[in-house]
Amino acid sequence: MNDYFSYDYPLYRPPSEGRSQIFQITLGCSQNNCSFCGMYKTKQFKLRSVDEIKAEIEAIPAVHRDFVQRVFLADGDALIYPQVGLVEILDLLSKNFPGLTRVGIYASPNSLKSKNVEELTLLREKKLRILYFGLESGDEQTLSAVNKGFSPAEMFDLCCKAQQAGMKLSVTAILGLAGQERSREHARATAQWITELSPAFFSLLTMFQRHNDDFLRSITMQTHGGILTEALEIVRHLAPQKTILRSNHVSNILNLAGSYPKDREKLIVQAERALLQGREHPGWFNDVPDYEENQF
Repeated sequence: MNDYFSYDYPLYRPPSEGRSQIFQITLGCSQNNCSFCGMYKTKQFKLRSVDEIKAEIEAIPAVHRDFVQRVFLADGDALIYPQVGLVEILDLLSKNFPGLTRVGIYASPNSLKSKNVEELTLLREKKLRILYFGLESGDEQTLSAVNKGFSPAEMFDLCCKAQQAGMKLSVTAILGLAGQERSREHARATAQWITELSPAFFSLLTMFQRHNDDFLRSITMQTHGGILTEALEIVRHLAPQKTILRSNHVSNILNLAGSYPKDREKLIVQAERALLQGREHPGWFNDVPDYEENQF
């Protein structure tokens, strides 16, 4: 990513968008009520104008535009952007970046609810090809506890609508989100949800401290051993078709990477081995992970 203009920080993007040119078409998140999340608490949600985005596109030197192949549209759930304006932005991107192959965007349940299949299909035709979607958990009780605002069934239907439009989905769930209290239910329900949907990508990250102290005090946080056990529980029950699994977030203590259904057994063995190795170090095994992010 090259910075040709000033961003409104904090700025977040998926690991796979590390080389993408980023435009903030929204600031913050329209669905900023999840109790576990500290990402956009310093921002009041705002739609930026098409003219502002156009000016930023034009600020990129013409000689550099041929090198832009991917664009990521931020902030938290930029898919909420009104359809007419979003189409205009996508047209501006295609016009100014001749080598553009793909546009990605964060999508919340709230923003997916705002678009119908026909609108999503049009966005895909204009190179918006991948939606990054935070499921967090397939367990209804866990989602209610974190104030997600949507049930697993409601989110499943919304994601099916995106798939019907030909969109690729990259779905994220959070190890440790249910604490020790509902770890097994969280893991199994999440695995079942992903198995039934079979998104193009499924990513795991681990619950960590980031301006969410009140939520963390409401659960018994998972230990390293509990996180490994939960990861193993997920891969033991996970059986989607044509789904790529990644757990490469900096918060993860176990890096898993494979394609389903081909690598299913390999991933189970890898998680089993990690759990056995972890038990050889009881001090570490029984400690709570200490990864945290202090900056907004």
